[in-house]
Amino acid sequence: MQSQPLDLAILGGAVFDGEKYIPAPCHVGIRDGVIVELGDAVSAAIGPDTEIVQAKGRLVHPGMNDSHVHPIEAGMEMLGCNLADGWNRDDYLATVREYVTTHADVEWIVGAGWQQAAFPGGAPLKEDLDAICDDRPIILSNRDHHSAWVNSEALRRCGIDASTPDPADGRIERDADGTPTGTLHEGARMLALSHAPQPTVDTMYEGFLVGQRKLVGYGITSWQDALIGQYGNHSPEFYTVYRTAEDRGELIGRVNGALWWERTQGTEQIAAFVERRAAVSGRRFRADTVKIMQDGVAENQTAAMLEPYLVPGGCAHRAPENAGISFVDPDRLRDYVVELDRQGFQVHFHALGDRGVRESLDAIEAARAANGDASTQMHTIAHIQIISPDDVPRFAALNADANMQPLWASYDPQMVDLTVPFLGDERVGHQYPFASLHRAGSHLSGGSDWPVTSADPWLGIHVAVNRQVPAEHPDFNPLVFLENERLPLDVALRAYTLGGIETNGRAHEVGRLAPGMVADVVVANRDPFQGEAADIHETAAARVYVDGTLVHTNDH
Repeated sequence: MQSQPLDLAILGGAVFDGEKYIPAPCHVGIRDGVIVELGDAVSAAIGPDTEIVQAKGRLVHPGMNDSHVHPIEAGMEMLGCNLADGWNRDDYLATVREYVTTHADVEWIVGAGWQQAAFPGGAPLKEDLDAICDDRPIILSNRDHHSAWVNSEALRRCGIDASTPDPADGRIERDADGTPTGTLHEGARMLALSHAPQPTVDTMYEGFLVGQRKLVGYGITSWQDALIGQYGNHSPEFYTVYRTAEDRGELIGRVNGALWWERTQGTEQIAAFVERRAAVSGRRFRADTVKIMQDGVAENQTAAMLEPYLVPGGCAHRAPENAGISFVDPDRLRDYVVELDRQGFQVHFHALGDRGVRESLDAIEAARAANGDASTQMHTIAHIQIISPDDVPRFAALNADANMQPLWASYDPQMVDLTVPFLGDERVGHQYPFASLHRAGSHLSGGSDWPVTSADPWLGIHVAVNRQVPAEHPDFNPLVFLENERLPLDVALRAYTLGGIETNGRAHEVGRLAPGMVADVVVANRDPFQGEAADIHETAAARVYVDGTLVHTNDH
């Protein structure tokens, strides 16, 4: 019997407590923003003023964690020339045409959201944009933000022509005589974006409010903002945005910011990271992580591979000149990570290719060897598209987090048209080995990389379990992608709750439904454990609580 009555009692639902499923009825009792009871004792602690929520037929679970997301960038894109709702060339051109027409006062048209698979070879042409607008520059990043589609005026203003060499960390698509055709990859995209006006802090803040509302509506109550620094539409001012939001009482989520590692610099950056971390220590927004982008992406053949990509067209021989790009020299990477680890930073790697993953693991191994017992950070490797089977057990051995973006693990057009043909049969089978990592004892976390793909965690969980998107999805393919890499539902849901929270160092506060834990709690609209796997995506957040306070409801 509790000495004081509960503020909130959630009755009759099934519970996922962060690690295991508890069938209904399992009650949850909350007082003063903290979970105080779980189970039958809740009923006895209900007082006359206790709010009662009936959850029969539903699942109650900890607030979701997105372990790799870009909500400020996503929010700004939602407010701009946003192509994310389109699926093909005609959709994108219609969106650009409408934006150009309705924003005559915008000098530089900057947007994002197109899929590479919508264009032959993943490379759209400048002429399509020239036909819409030839006197204002247009720069449109693709969904994964590793390539850009530009018009001729953008190329002219950025000084990119046939004589412009490819940057060391990128590539310019060209015709036979070397003239740029309108698609820029990696560092070439960044070269173009560096000429465009940068968003103001007010614009960033507006984007933050839009992005946060989207995440909270999905039941996401904590996240890793995976890039705070000068890169594309990202800015070091994102740090200021989060601090301002917390000072104003407008930051709902618990956020760990990943400070951007500028790859043209070295360890001289770390002193500034230490200062930024110290300034927000103990706050709702923290900056305990450093983000290192080690390679690119497979679809534009910049992900770092142990063996070269197959020649375009899927020929059986290798193209020795192209095995992707390691953005940071592997020897220097090890030195950097040893020092960051010694300073107590978590390192958040972007690594998709098997060489990029191996280089990241090698750097973590060097830190463990150099720093010994002092090396306690759970470093995380995000995206993990292609992993050599030899490296799968190293995640557990090194206490490295495998940071999954499950929505990518399906036979969508990008996989079918731009990835499978250039990897070959053996490497295709090494992609997104989530179940292999789990069987090897690896720690898993789940994220979206939104705005690259949807922030809906239940859609991500659906694909982690089924290895295909739902049947009604525009990218549906009846083929299951590597069926032996399916995850059980409880394992996938743990990755999106406690798993991500453990990675971000907040498991002492949130991530479990247990007495003494802060009440970041979601009441879902249904119980996916009692339904078919094909229906997991139908699950959604009906009621979302942070610190025991209702912050979102879609409960009708």
